[in-house]
Amino acid sequence: AGIVFAADRNFSTAIQARDANGIITAISNHDISFEKNLIMVAGPDGRLLADTQQQTSQGQPFPFPHLIDAARRSGRASAVVIINGQPYHLVVIPVSAPTPIAWVAKGYRLDDSLARDTEELASLQLSFLTEADENNWTVSGSTLPPAARDSLPTRIADILRAQVKDAPILLASEDYQTRAVTLNSVGDSRVIAVWQRSLEYTLDPFMQLQKTLLDLAIASVFASLFGGIVVSRRLAQPITRLARTARVTRSGDYSQKADITQQDEIGEIAAGFNHLRDAVSAREQKILRLAYQDTLTSLPNRALFHDRLDLALKAAERDQKPMSVLTMGIDRFRQINDTLGHPVGDRVLLAVGERLLLLLRKSDTVARLGGDEFAVILPKGDVEHACEVAGKILSAHDTPITIDGHTLDVRFSIGIASYPEHGTDPYHLLRNADIAMYVAKRGKRGYSVFEPDATQPHQDYLTLLGDLKRAVEQDELVLYYQPKVDLKSGTTTQAEALVRWVHPQRGLVPPLQFIPFAEQTGYIRTMTRWIIRRAIRQCEIWQAQGINITISVNICASDLLDPGLIEMIATELKQRGVDARWLSMEITENGVMEDPAKSLETLRQLDQLGIELAIDDYGTGYSSLSYVKKLPVSELKIDQSFVRDMTTDADDAMIVKSTIDLGHNMGLRVIAEGVEDLAIWALLRQMGCDGAQGYCMSKPLPAEQFEQWLRANPVFGDPTIPPARLASHSASGSASPASSPQRKGDRRRTRG
Repeated sequence: AGIVFAADRNFSTAIQARDANGIITAISNHDISFEKNLIMVAGPDGRLLADTQQQTSQGQPFPFPHLIDAARRSGRASAVVIINGQPYHLVVIPVSAPTPIAWVAKGYRLDDSLARDTEELASLQLSFLTEADENNWTVSGSTLPPAARDSLPTRIADILRAQVKDAPILLASEDYQTRAVTLNSVGDSRVIAVWQRSLEYTLDPFMQLQKTLLDLAIASVFASLFGGIVVSRRLAQPITRLARTARVTRSGDYSQKADITQQDEIGEIAAGFNHLRDAVSAREQKILRLAYQDTLTSLPNRALFHDRLDLALKAAERDQKPMSVLTMGIDRFRQINDTLGHPVGDRVLLAVGERLLLLLRKSDTVARLGGDEFAVILPKGDVEHACEVAGKILSAHDTPITIDGHTLDVRFSIGIASYPEHGTDPYHLLRNADIAMYVAKRGKRGYSVFEPDATQPHQDYLTLLGDLKRAVEQDELVLYYQPKVDLKSGTTTQAEALVRWVHPQRGLVPPLQFIPFAEQTGYIRTMTRWIIRRAIRQCEIWQAQGINITISVNICASDLLDPGLIEMIATELKQRGVDARWLSMEITENGVMEDPAKSLETLRQLDQLGIELAIDDYGTGYSSLSYVKKLPVSELKIDQSFVRDMTTDADDAMIVKSTIDLGHNMGLRVIAEGVEDLAIWALLRQMGCDGAQGYCMSKPLPAEQFEQWLRANPVFGDPTIPPARLASHSASGSASPASSPQRKGDRRRTRG
């Protein structure tokens, strides 16, 4: 603007002439709004040349010299000032040509017009207030309504306080959010601008939004109610049917199916429920099958048999009629498993079960109790009828069973017990049938009816077996020793240890009465350990007396599977100071074949200890020569069943001779068991057998008597007599003093 005025020749001329009217005229040519605004022109000396508000002020000093100083430094200056009690925004600019020839000051009054213009730009209410003296405020311009405008001067103090707390101010019953800005403060006078926004106006969009949200919420509630009614009507009926089906299924009835065909979530739930029902039903059937049905033969198992036996007994008691129970076991079934394998044994059990079902009535119950043991319930039948059924079963099994080309002769031992004669409850009836079955098995009768007199021996047998543990713990067992004599020299180099039980009440108990049970229950391991410890101790005693005899101990199949056997033997030998070569172990062929791999490993460990090993009862087992040659044995013992009659049976003699030659060809020493007279002794010498054991030399003796026998027989017989003369001498009746028949019980070792 200063440049424009400097270029105006009329303005420059009026300045030089100090013509106030000319100056104002020149200004009017450039500013059409000068009439409503304040314009003052000062000369370079700072005195007024013209003033649009006061025509008489010419020549007086410019009232705001500090603004001219600021404009001289910065090129322009502005400030809010009070002129004649009214606030103005005064702007001072120089008029240069090229040095300042005048200062033009233009003032804009802070009135309603300026406030409205500002409101349009900021969208805020604006008020200008001037403080003429302390706490005396006047409104020079405002956009507020008249009532709020009139109350504004009285609320200035509240406005300045509320600004700190950001609290609304009440003006004419309306709340305003307020901000006050001081525009000028000179002495006691102040000019402030107050910016305001009505809270009602500010919150109006939010109130509109709130109203909209409320309308939407109400609409959603009505829509939900309507939808709920529609959905409930659609879901209630199928869910009710589904719940009814679920209650029936929960009671255990799986016959009802959820009949819902709609293709939605309810239909999917119904389909899932039906699938679950079928799965639970199938699983329950499987559980019942496993719980009450034998998995191999599909016959009732022991649990279902007992349930049916209980029902049959109640029916017989109610009708006052007899009923019978048959228990049966397959003879020599273990030999089938050992020889042909368990798969063949399982197929035999299947064939037996099928035959029994064909032989009996549908009202009878055929069950497999376990292993090779079957049982039959005859709900209507006395002892005579039960015997007819047993005979029918035995006759049917006269026909062999053929499996994989193997023709198997399957025989049964059947026990019979009848209600009420032999028992009135399931336990006693089944137990008595078992007792009768074992009587039939021992007597090879085929079948046997329970006899009360057979109970006492059975109970005595169980009582005796119960004392076996105490017998080991209290040293009621004792070892007897039977010599093994060298056939060439007649000297005794070994003795076999045979176990006996001296019962405190019953006296000497035969091995047949306790050894089989010990093998079946696994207690044989404890007995074997006792025997080995006692044999090693006896070696120690004899060696201290100068008697150097190798003691042979029999071990069975379960002993070979004992993981602690080797360590126990090694520890005992070390503690007793006995060399391992004075201990020998005898194992049967069948014992090795129980678990060939594990048994072979145990035998190798025994051999590494230095213990001699022998195959006992050779010829009665099922092992092949190809397997026997793998065993680390040094001795072969021919079973007494071949030796005893070899002088009168050419076949036995040939078997013995072949076995001796076979053993020698394999590098083994051959010992013959069951040598009962000098004729057998002579024949064995002639065949080249290495040693003999039997009653011809001595029966098994306690340790002290065995020592006496050794002293009396340092050399048995006369080795210089040719075998032919010895046999002739025996035939003429001059037998050995020890040639009494060998009893079967004395041949039982740790296996019986």
